[in-house]
Amino acid sequence: MNMKMRKCSSCGEYTLKEKCPYCGMKTKNVAPPRYSPEDKYGKYRRILKKQMLFKKNNGG
Repeated sequence: MNMKMRKCSSCGEYTLKEKCPYCGMKTKNVAPPRYSPEDKYGKYRRILKKQMLFKKNNGG
């Protein structure tokens, strides 16, 4: 059994189960992805972050 914290995408409750005990919807893993020095998508994440900061600072 996987003992990682999970969150219901519907009601927002936290649980350890695959199915939310409150509303019955599917839950998702809330743990961040593992760090890897060979990050395949880091370049794109940094570009997106710069674009978001630029828009925020310029009122866009």
